[in-house]
Amino acid sequence: GYEMSLKLSDRHEWVMQSEIRNMSIECDRVGGINLSQGVCDTETPLVVRHSAWKAMDAGINTYTHYAGLMELREAIAEKQRRFYGMDVDPEREIIVSGGSTGAFYCACQALLNPGDELILFEPFYGYHIQTLVATQAVPVYVRMKLPGWTFTLADLEAVVTPRTRGIMINTPANPSGKVFSREELELLAAFAKKHDLFVFTDEIYEHFIYGDSRHVPPAMLPDMKKRTITISGLSKTFSITGWRIGYCICDSRWTTAIGFFSDLVYVCAPAPLQSGVAKGLREIEMDYYEGLSKIYRAKRDKICNALVNAKLMPVIPDGAYYILSDISTLPGSSSKERAMYLLRETGVACVPGEAFYHDDSGEDLARFCYAKEDAVLDDACRRLEKLKR
Repeated sequence: GYEMSLKLSDRHEWVMQSEIRNMSIECDRVGGINLSQGVCDTETPLVVRHSAWKAMDAGINTYTHYAGLMELREAIAEKQRRFYGMDVDPEREIIVSGGSTGAFYCACQALLNPGDELILFEPFYGYHIQTLVATQAVPVYVRMKLPGWTFTLADLEAVVTPRTRGIMINTPANPSGKVFSREELELLAAFAKKHDLFVFTDEIYEHFIYGDSRHVPPAMLPDMKKRTITISGLSKTFSITGWRIGYCICDSRWTTAIGFFSDLVYVCAPAPLQSGVAKGLREIEMDYYEGLSKIYRAKRDKICNALVNAKLMPVIPDGAYYILSDISTLPGSSSKERAMYLLRETGVACVPGEAFYHDDSGEDLARFCYAKEDAVLDDACRRLEKLKR
């Protein structure tokens, strides 16, 4: 018979289903508790929801400027000033895009050529890698070591080449929960200046900080603003992961091109939702953000205790809302097999550690997300503690 020669593009391999989504699907299949995906199902602030609704009624339903509503850009600039003393021009230094993943994708499109290398820290967040590969840039890895997820200048110097164009800093980090210290960031800043590199950041978890850690935006280090592409959003802070509103802040030399790519791929982030977020940024008081850290710290401690009781020793995070845990005592020859065993035995889904490493490392680790309502988290903890050995 006639054989079609139609086939998928070579590019399709760049966006294969992520292990995180796979585990969510497996979890749904068995009706389990999903601690794999960072969906953040805590409540969205009332002012954010109501303001988006009011914006719809007021007719804010058409395309916005490609860089985002001016009221939102002004609110973001004001937030950066209030929290970090960062001086940002809302007119020329902010691009609002389709979530922070969209902002990062557009920044990569605008600033990296095919074959350019970007240094990332392992364990990494898979979307960072897939975004780079989809823009034909090349990820290069520096492995952080336990305890403390540490790295050295020698580790960085060992991987830098003439093709290196940038470095990616995710702080607080997914999946490790590492909060980069000022000293570490100063070392990275000196390295970036020495090799003339862009610094891309992912600061989406900036308000999820525990203990004595402080969030230091890399752009705030001396002489770093002009080479730093600060990427963040409100998905996690306001529990609006489905709204897709993120942004990048950078030197005006880069924003126009980033904005044009955002216009090409997304046109604009949803107009009334931008307005809702702008009102939230302006009207929500500081104690809301401090409250977030308190609430999530309690969730962190709860799940850590359950993991310890289940003999799945956790690496206690300083920020974000994930825990990497040692699952080497579970049966199976890979982290995927062990994670599936845990799902079968307890109905709790986690992400296999191999999703966060470029080689076959991570086989002893799994990531648990604790951005869950307390009733769900309590149920997950009870199930984990019943794990029979």
